[in-house]
Amino acid sequence: MSQLNNPYQIQRTSGICAITERKLEPGEIYIATLVDAPLEEGQKPAKDDPGFVRVDISMQAWDEGKRPEKMFSYWKSTVPEPSKKKKLFVDDSVLFNLLLRLADETQPQRQAFRFVIALILMRKKLLRYDKSSKQDDGTELWTMTPKLDMTKGHMGKWDEKNKLAIIDPHLDEDQIQQVSDQLGQILEAELE
Repeated sequence: MSQLNNPYQIQRTSGICAITERKLEPGEIYIATLVDAPLEEGQKPAKDDPGFVRVDISMQAWDEGKRPEKMFSYWKSTVPEPSKKKKLFVDDSVLFNLLLRLADETQPQRQAFRFVIALILMRKKLLRYDKSSKQDDGTELWTMTPKLDMTKGHMGKWDEKNKLAIIDPHLDEDQIQQVSDQLGQILEAELE
């Protein structure tokens, strides 16, 4: 797991609604989704491939109930104005939801995504590191406590009843930066 040599290959926004094939206009709100990447029968994802494809959907298509197949996660976003510097921020609950959705993933790349999301939420003081332990198979597990209500930010109370187990994939600083950069591209956010 410690060797993630390739950059992550999830594309940025296409600027096109995948359902209607209409160009999304600057300032327009749309839904960005992550879907499981299609594989040929018997094909397995590459070692460093997280297995996600980004699909953008216009609000009109979304409101009509049109959704991509095998959707894993989604969030609202806005098409940036071309003349303005792009600095969009993702809601903390989107990051936390993605962290929870990745809980049962066994693919090393997705575990790395989950670990970096946990680090981001720790930095934002929305997750608290409690302890680490080694499993019988040698896997290191971090036990973490989330905030009870993400909307209250770092001032909220800790949710002591719902501990999270996060696999530590033992990424080096460059690998953590690679995953952070890719998450920033996917979510169109400044995650620093």
